[in-house]
Amino acid sequence: MPIYELRTYTLHTGKLGEAVELYKTIGWPALQKHPEKLVGYFTGDVGAMNKIIHIWKFDDDADRRAFWAGVFSDDEFMKFAGKFRPLVLTQENQLMLNAPWGPTP
Repeated sequence: MPIYELRTYTLHTGKLGEAVELYKTIGWPALQKHPEKLVGYFTGDVGAMNKIIHIWKFDDDADRRAFWAGVFSDDEFMKFAGKFRPLVLTQENQLMLNAPWGPTP
């Protein structure tokens, strides 16, 4: 059964523009090596200010752990992470299962 990982980064106030620029120029080029796992990236608007949210789909927890191990061993991604992390106030990761009704992403 697939699992979904919801990652939410709450940024320091006023840092969303800088974070978006980092993702566009460094982060996304490193992450797009693995597009088959990504469901989508989102930025917060009403009620979710200063947030970057992304959802990933994995076959199982072993697939998830292998994916992130590969990402964190990528020098280009780690260059991005070193610049992005100081902008982050909090990070939340949630693992979810698809409900047994409705559409499946």
